[in-house]
Amino acid sequence: MKKLEKKVAIITGAAGSIGKITAKLFLAEGANVMLVDLSEDALKSVAEELNSDYVKYCVADVSKASDVERYINETVKLFGKIDIFFNNAGIEGDVKPIIDYPEDIFDKVISINVKGAWLGNKYALPKMKDGGSIIMTSSLSGILGSVNLSAYIISKHAVVGIMRATTIEAAPRKIRVNSVNPGPVNNRMMRSIEEGEVAGHAEEVKKHLENTIPFGRYAEPIEIAKLVLFLASDDSEYITGTIQVIDGGMSAQ
Repeated sequence: MKKLEKKVAIITGAAGSIGKITAKLFLAEGANVMLVDLSEDALKSVAEELNSDYVKYCVADVSKASDVERYINETVKLFGKIDIFFNNAGIEGDVKPIIDYPEDIFDKVISINVKGAWLGNKYALPKMKDGGSIIMTSSLSGILGSVNLSAYIISKHAVVGIMRATTIEAAPRKIRVNSVNPGPVNNRMMRSIEEGEVAGHAEEVKKHLENTIPFGRYAEPIEIAKLVLFLASDDSEYITGTIQVIDGGMSAQ
């Protein structure tokens, strides 16, 4: 039997690399999947690539309560229930020291990464099936600090707090709540951060970061998606309230 047979999953940030590959894994394991992101063109492209009758999409701004409530209700309308919520949407913001960080960009990062994550749980929980699973995307930056990414770091620490608060409230219904906390991932977001660190020298920044990772490389999106699949499936039925670090040993040093 497939791991997610007849289950219904929502994935926010579904047009990004981790969201898209997770959707592919969920579909392969028998789930119905609702893709959520801000760009309809991007969502259409992902849906076409996935090419499945069991995938739908909903355009939404995760920082707006009305949009969040709409994608939750649309999922229930189309699929009848919600078993899995991959609360994944997020942005990196600017790469600048605190003293130079633009306040408007700070507000945007907090709105999407923190308020968006909180709103997702707020509206998903009442509609979720007992025994379901919420997986929240934090980051290695959610447990450690570094230079030039203050808004992102603050937001990802907050995601861990939201995860822990939701864990306790959801426990009576046996709904599991966990965060995944990746180190550097080989995707668009890291390309943006690398270029932001030293403009025109992104490849050198990448090599430097890889040298700080015991495994000597970034994670691939599929590796994060496999962890999400585990947490979404009944294989993780007694795991809740945890920070699942996936960083090639980076935080062990």
